[in-house]
Amino acid sequence: MAKTQPSEFFSTLKSYAQKLSDGERTPAEVAAALNDWAKESADSVKGRIHDEVEAAVLKMGFVKREEFDELAKEVKRLKKAQSKKSDGKKSATKKKESRK
Repeated sequence: MAKTQPSEFFSTLKSYAQKLSDGERTPAEVAAALNDWAKESADSVKGRIHDEVEAAVLKMGFVKREEFDELAKEVKRLKKAQSKKSDGKKSATKKKESRK
């Protein structure tokens, strides 16, 4: 029962009910098929919602939390690197001054 449209759901359900009454399918098979369909539908809806939210967020100019956290880490790393460079320059300047 892969990816059926809502309008097709009832005809598919009717088909399974017929197969059930004819003895072609067991209640467990029908239940499993319906469960699979529900799961696929839920995943599809979640995916669509995610895509729509992402598009709206990008349109508004917001960034994702993960992107912000990565940027914050990069800034922190750059500040550390800059601080090490300036510490190195200060100690080199002090060494030159102490030699004089």
